[in-house]
Amino acid sequence: MTIQIILALAALGCCTGFLAGLLGIGGGMVLTPFLTLLLSYAGIPLEHIVHVAIATSMGTILFTSISSVRAHAKRGAVLWNVVFSMAPGILVGAVLGAQISGALSTFWVAMIFAVFVYASALKMLLGAKPTPSRHLPGMAGMFGVGTGIGVISALVGAGGGFISVPFMTWCNVKMHNAVGTSAAFGFPIAFAGTIGYIISGWSIDTLPGWPYTIGYIHLPALLCVAATSVFFAPLGAKTAHAMDTKPLKRIFACMLLLLATYMLYKAVSAL
Repeated sequence: MTIQIILALAALGCCTGFLAGLLGIGGGMVLTPFLTLLLSYAGIPLEHIVHVAIATSMGTILFTSISSVRAHAKRGAVLWNVVFSMAPGILVGAVLGAQISGALSTFWVAMIFAVFVYASALKMLLGAKPTPSRHLPGMAGMFGVGTGIGVISALVGAGGGFISVPFMTWCNVKMHNAVGTSAAFGFPIAFAGTIGYIISGWSIDTLPGWPYTIGYIHLPALLCVAATSVFFAPLGAKTAHAMDTKPLKRIFACMLLLLATYMLYKAVSAL
């Protein structure tokens, strides 16, 4: 990779880390579209570039989730009993989601990502919130929900907060506990998803291979983004406590609509 690409990836990590801390939103939905653009200049074949971008985005969550969950745990916001009851399903689902993604064409992977981001952006714009109307299910139900969260998260390279937070608030979990507990889901999602993408991309000969890629994970991009995002996420969180972020979330939602449209274009152009 050229120095320009390395600097661009580092800057991308700064921006996504800051946004994640500022708005409490995972950076995967922002990171993936920009990675598809930058990695096209890093020798990744076009037929694999969306897979590599999503897989690498998933890998960065391994690093960013640790600092995030520590911050929430210090505030007592993480419901560890919920984390441990849902984690087995999340692990299974994330590995499964990565295998499904690896078996799909670029068109379908990009299309699934675009639809997910469109839905998330519209939810933010409308301020839709589920009405608490039930309680958390039993162990079998938690395993099933965890599996679903893991599959979708791995397919789109995100930490799962856009699914797990509404689910928990629907089940009468207080918002600050739902957000904190969702942050704790990030590591098992990223861990299992990263392993899944290494497995699903392991036998693809057209990828550059070590030391540039391991499976679908692009190692230099992962290191560049993770190294800077980890430092800028706390800065974003600190800024969030000093200002009203609601108007910024609307602006961010509009940006997500543009990024989703870009990924829709990538899907159509792959036909």
